[in-house]
Amino acid sequence: MADDTDDTIEINSSYRADFPALSKTMNGNPLAFLDSAASAQKPRCVIDSMDAVLTGGYSNIHRGLYEISQNLTQEFENTRKKIAGFIGASSEKNIVFTRNATEGVNLVAQSWGRANLKAGDEIIITQMEHHANIVPWQILAGQIGVVIKVAPVLSDGVLDICKFEKLLSDKTKFVGVVEISNAFGTINPIDKIVKMVRGYNSDIKILIDGAQGIVHRSVNVSDMDADFYVFTGHKLYAPTGIGILYGKYDLLQSMPPYQGGGDMIERVSLTYSTIYREAPYKFEAGTPAIVEVIGLGAAVDYLVGISMDKIMEHERKLLEYATQAISDIDGLTLYGTMDLTQKAGILSFTMDCAHSSDIGMILDQCGVAVRSGHHCAMPLMEAMGIDSTARASLALYSDKSDIDALIMGLKKVRELFK
Repeated sequence: MADDTDDTIEINSSYRADFPALSKTMNGNPLAFLDSAASAQKPRCVIDSMDAVLTGGYSNIHRGLYEISQNLTQEFENTRKKIAGFIGASSEKNIVFTRNATEGVNLVAQSWGRANLKAGDEIIITQMEHHANIVPWQILAGQIGVVIKVAPVLSDGVLDICKFEKLLSDKTKFVGVVEISNAFGTINPIDKIVKMVRGYNSDIKILIDGAQGIVHRSVNVSDMDADFYVFTGHKLYAPTGIGILYGKYDLLQSMPPYQGGGDMIERVSLTYSTIYREAPYKFEAGTPAIVEVIGLGAAVDYLVGISMDKIMEHERKLLEYATQAISDIDGLTLYGTMDLTQKAGILSFTMDCAHSSDIGMILDQCGVAVRSGHHCAMPLMEAMGIDSTARASLALYSDKSDIDALIMGLKKVRELFK
């Protein structure tokens, strides 16, 4: 356990105080929150920004000519620009507000997919995808007869790039790949994958699921050159109910609306065709998640103020500490055993003495919050010959004390179930 791990944690310990929930206790113990991959805690600045909207100037947007509506509309649209800058998009017109990453994938499947694919066309995904990047394509397959091809994962949790490449064919029209596995923490070589797909056929469209990627490292969608990129706010220290779909503008502009209603139209008539607004607005039917968008903007400001590079370094060193410590637990099997340079701050494991649900319940009594189950990655669990794991996931507010509490809790599991 390197000395510089402790130094980094001490430097970043001030960030922990920004998160009110982390001062709480759980079952009489200090809270060690290690379930950030499911949903992260929120910093005070995000909470305050949302409170300010609700108490100091709430209204609907895009419609009112009165002052508070105009001001909130401007703040809402400024957040769109802020998100574009945060992910390296060329324009705020690339940014569609959705409820979450899942809705972003469904939007692409039902809008771009149904308009551009036909029976027999092939879609490539991977064995490590979150269900959100599997089920929408299965629904589309049932609707129009597209064929889904699946790239396998190696025993250490790394994507089998050679077999992925062999799946490419003249029938391949779309590729959907997770940036970082939510179950094992695998960092996929997105640049290499995009280059490989583009080299095979530049017309193949590519979607990247960035729900974990955006949290654990700097993202530049322009450099990445994917056609679509989705992520969700609640994992990025922002509230639930808000997500982002990035799309290349010519693609977004060519796609039909996903839902109909107010605010996505220029003109509605009962006697001739309705005229839609341009992208991204034609994909944002109805009153949006105004307060949540403002909260996401505050979260982005917070992260930019710290810098993603510092967060990445902190999580890397803490992952090294945690991996070494957890590997010393007798009877524990860690999944996602690739080199740590290919892994984000997620530790997924089983124990020979207890089921993952038992592990989770015992850790709860110790004040340690982890996730137990299949993590919406059942095909990956099946590939590894297991039904579930316990998962501890790190965030910018995680520190050495959280890992030490986890290790003590796992030792208690061992004692109780030996």
